[in-house]
Amino acid sequence: MSKANSVLSSEQTEVLLKVLKTRFEKNTQRHKDIAWEAVETKLKAKPEKLWSLDAMEETGGEPDVVGQDGKTGEYLFYDCCDESPKGRRSVCYDRAGWESRKEHRPDNTAVDMAEEMGIELLTEAEYRNLQKLGNFDAKTSSWLKTPAEIRKLGGAIFGDFRYDTVFVYHNGAQSYYAARGFRGVLRV
Repeated sequence: MSKANSVLSSEQTEVLLKVLKTRFEKNTQRHKDIAWEAVETKLKAKPEKLWSLDAMEETGGEPDVVGQDGKTGEYLFYDCCDESPKGRRSVCYDRAGWESRKEHRPDNTAVDMAEEMGIELLTEAEYRNLQKLGNFDAKTSSWLKTPAEIRKLGGAIFGDFRYDTVFVYHNGAQSYYAARGFRGVLRV
């Protein structure tokens, strides 16, 4: 998944658009009053966004439209898989956390992977909005974009869904777990 070749072939684009359209039509409760044709038009005009959506899909994120930014008009794609994306688990929060580990460093970090994919980690508010659309991370957890004040002190936040409740909690940014990945947002 290298951004060097960040444009999909016409065949890859066709396959991805079909997957996205099927998911969009199956989950209309996530994007009331949004027409697929309008989303598809924006996607076709921004091939680099298609590449990012493909990266989200390849890592198990199952991206779908969850709304539209009222100020910019951009469509918001979130990772809507039931559990934290499988291809993005067992990662520290960021490079500084990774570097602070003396041994047993994971292969990557959530922040670095998101940047490579051209997406952003969900904020706490975005994560809570996602949870209004279903029950996500009932067995896993997801790193969230951490406020600078917390990060300066060595921490990072994550969210999960347990006991019919959305929990947001903290860990050291250097920690990583097999059941913790990250969810992202792509603006199109």
